[in-house]
Amino acid sequence: MTLRLYDTAAREIREFVPLRPGTATVYLCGATVQGIPHIGHVRSGIAFDVLRRWLAHSGLDVLFVRNVTDIDDKILRKAAEHDRPWWEWAATHEREFTAAYDALGVLPPSAEPRATGFITQMVEYLERLIDRGHAYTADGNIYFDVQSLPDYGSLSHHKLDDVHQGESAGTGKRDPRDFTLWKAAKPGEPSWPTPWGPGRPGWHLECSAMATSLLGGEFDIHCGGMDLIFPHHENEIAQSHGAGDAFARYWLHNGWVTMSGEKMSKSLGNVVSIPEMLKKVRPVELRYYLGSAHYRSMLEYSDGALVEAAAGFRRIESFVHRVAERAGDVEVGAVTADFAAALDDDLGVPAALAVVHNAVREGNTALEAGDGERAREIAGQVRAMMGILGTDPLDPRWNTAGGAGAGEAATTALDVLVGAELERRATARAAKDWATADEVRDRLAAAGVEVTDTPDGAQWALGQKDS
Repeated sequence: MTLRLYDTAAREIREFVPLRPGTATVYLCGATVQGIPHIGHVRSGIAFDVLRRWLAHSGLDVLFVRNVTDIDDKILRKAAEHDRPWWEWAATHEREFTAAYDALGVLPPSAEPRATGFITQMVEYLERLIDRGHAYTADGNIYFDVQSLPDYGSLSHHKLDDVHQGESAGTGKRDPRDFTLWKAAKPGEPSWPTPWGPGRPGWHLECSAMATSLLGGEFDIHCGGMDLIFPHHENEIAQSHGAGDAFARYWLHNGWVTMSGEKMSKSLGNVVSIPEMLKKVRPVELRYYLGSAHYRSMLEYSDGALVEAAAGFRRIESFVHRVAERAGDVEVGAVTADFAAALDDDLGVPAALAVVHNAVREGNTALEAGDGERAREIAGQVRAMMGILGTDPLDPRWNTAGGAGAGEAATTALDVLVGAELERRATARAAKDWATADEVRDRLAAAGVEVTDTPDGAQWALGQKDS
């Protein structure tokens, strides 16, 4: 394996060497299930689904854990605002996240632990931290003493004097830079019994307990959004090292989805929910769009960018369908060396997609020249490469009415039909048969299909039907 990944802690690209030969262990910070998921929430799921698929394609057995935070200040506050039990609020929105991941073709994790299911392990973690002198109790709260750990700040590179935990002040903190491991019970809030009195876990403690319980005290990769670098992931490292665990060997962080340059969040009011997005484009097109940028880059959302990405996917899809119609069944082939090199270079999806689109252009040329065998070979490669990206056009998830819905099946059928007409038009234009080319374009326009000629070939979109 030649995979190289950007390690946030090292601030450099490092060759990935699994802790155990033949196995990759990955922990992804999953959702805090406080509301309906938006595209900013699911970007990490898609980005690291590609990582998982590529690791598996490279021959590794991947143990992939994605947690659910189902007890948190935000969840309690939202549930109280809507006069609903906190556990019901969390369970309702956990199902919303699961539906969003499923709709976008994100593979189910090997395990999906809920924080409330690991309270015993959290209590044991607290005992270890107190015994080793890294945590202290005060009024039923338990805090981590950041000055007790010399390497605090190793991930974010924050200086200790500049640390602000951004959490509400609890009673008994010795130092405002310390962070909360366990919160003493408050009236009306859920709590669990501990040797130090009833209470509930802090956010950071949850992930360390779940990750090490399922993947061991040392594992390969810890993933999450870049907004989690500090304080969440920094504090995970601190409490894990303080408890004696080596914890993650590589740290990967994805960029935000932004609107007008600002991070997408509920507090900014610029949220685009998954259910609303799926009224605009098909699930596979939304997945293609959210996964098309490099995982570490910001993805600036706009309706125009979404439409352009959907059109890009349809060009790939249309090619594979045309080959299947004209040259026979298209089996999944092998990824190309250029595609593999792109993904091995820190999951370079934009470069990998450029390889795919070049292959589509070559395949279309072969198809127009009557070389069905070559076209099928290229289409098989395209299927393999798009499968790694989770968007194989012939995957039953995307390709059947049962899995996609009647609307998606109709769109796919329309794309095949329009693609055939555009191919006929391209052939006529190449032969300077302008009458036939204009006839095709006029017929499509009368049906409400707008055709735009680009350097990559003709593109189509539904517009206003000619009267």
